[in-house]
Amino acid sequence: MLSINRRSALGLIGAATGSLILPRMTFAQGKRPSVTIAVQKITNNNTLCVWNEQSNVGERVFFPNLWEGLILRDWMGNQGPVAGLATEWKRLDDKTLELKLRQGVKFHNGDELTAEDVVFSFSRERVFGDTEPKGGKTIFADDHKPATAKELPASVPGIGRRLWPALAGVEAVDKYTVRFHNTTPDVTLEGRLYAYGSQIANRRAWDEAASYTDWARKPITTGPYMVGEYKPDVSLTLVAFDDYWGGRPPLEEIRFIEVPEVASRVNGLLSGEYDFACDLPPDQIATVQAASGFEVQGSTILNHRISVFNTQNEILADPLVRRAMTHAIDRKAIVDALWGGQTVVPAGLQFDIFKTTDMFIDGWQAPEYNPDLARDLLKQANYKGDAIPFRLLNNYYTNQTANGQIMVEMWKQVGLNVEIQMKENWAQIHDPEGIKGVRDWSASANINDPVTPMVTQFGPNGEMQQKKDWANAEMNELSVVLETSTDRAVRKKAYARMLEICEREDPAYQVLHQNAVFTGMKSSLKWKAAPAFAMDFRSNNWTM
Repeated sequence: MLSINRRSALGLIGAATGSLILPRMTFAQGKRPSVTIAVQKITNNNTLCVWNEQSNVGERVFFPNLWEGLILRDWMGNQGPVAGLATEWKRLDDKTLELKLRQGVKFHNGDELTAEDVVFSFSRERVFGDTEPKGGKTIFADDHKPATAKELPASVPGIGRRLWPALAGVEAVDKYTVRFHNTTPDVTLEGRLYAYGSQIANRRAWDEAASYTDWARKPITTGPYMVGEYKPDVSLTLVAFDDYWGGRPPLEEIRFIEVPEVASRVNGLLSGEYDFACDLPPDQIATVQAASGFEVQGSTILNHRISVFNTQNEILADPLVRRAMTHAIDRKAIVDALWGGQTVVPAGLQFDIFKTTDMFIDGWQAPEYNPDLARDLLKQANYKGDAIPFRLLNNYYTNQTANGQIMVEMWKQVGLNVEIQMKENWAQIHDPEGIKGVRDWSASANINDPVTPMVTQFGPNGEMQQKKDWANAEMNELSVVLETSTDRAVRKKAYARMLEICEREDPAYQVLHQNAVFTGMKSSLKWKAAPAFAMDFRSNNWTM
């Protein structure tokens, strides 16, 4: 029977010391099993770089099997911080964090992890380019065109400052001790270290690579599995790294295969071609469960489905039109129709884990479904029925196409003329040519603080502003407050105002529902799904 479990609260700054959470297990030295996993997409930009590939599909193949950070995320537990490549850490002051590295950790090329690799992983060469550690200013990709094949892709420095806006640098105190130096106070430094992007790469492998692309398609990391073969848009094979610090991996190989169509993933699973089929829509759960020898695992995750607006569109430049679009959507009807009630409509861009740090805004709700109000707002805006484009991918997100069609019909009911434009990939979604309008997206909470996703996705260096879809000066000022203040009351007040701006006054997005992930699998496999996109194949989550 399918079990839907809500995520429990996580701690941003837990006990800094701790033993390894991955128990060492003894396996027979014979051939280990291998698994094949059918996924909708492996990566969006055909690299395996955690700074360049900031996506849900990337999370699935990256963590926790390939990339690791100084602090790890408890993928199979409460999603909070646990000791990883660092065994302990402490604050020296509001701007400085010191960490002790785990000794004896090996990279996939045999090198020992040292402070030098950590310094490199947060360097200008690897992440920040010529950007400066100062928040509140948008960094555009157009300002960072690579001049050589080895230089960073144009988008990476801006992503770096999105996740580490004020990091001045990392100091190697000794071989196994590092200090992170911020230019401003930041209560989320520990959280940033286990969030997406802050994983450690090998210095020598970078130096030896002929180009960034060569390195990014076979990065040398410390995870339990290493890249065996990567065929962009086709497959990714990870192979066991037997010198892994957490013990011998239980699988010989993990093979991810791109299978875009849901029916093909389900049929391949039931025929025995695949061991796992990811991203099942709820209407396929019964089919898989009814087949002998198969089951479905799933849960809601720390991710909300949203749609976002492009204010370069002359119609959507008027916030009244955007407000009308938010009030025209019956979110509960979508949850009931497409999800069978197996997820929820959240309280705006908030997550329950924010309650653990008293940053949850009680009483806040997503804009109400009110078609009469939507019609009145359109009348105030003098909207004449001009077409608004809706760039849509074919089920990159679960139920995406059906969801888009339902929203178009709901918008039609209040007088909005929204036209779906099917696109093949994210590059086409973001293509500056042509007229933009509405697009689908999602927003994730990487830690238990609203700095993610509110600032990381909608602040000055969030993707919305970096791609010139939307901008708001007050929002950017408040982002700096949220990132630099150590006063919880001040931060909470700033966050409440950010919700008012982004969801009511000058909408950047509309929240639809909390996301849920369902995975079909062979019942004989002793594996459990994490409450995340990530799929954990470490020894503590695989029983022989």
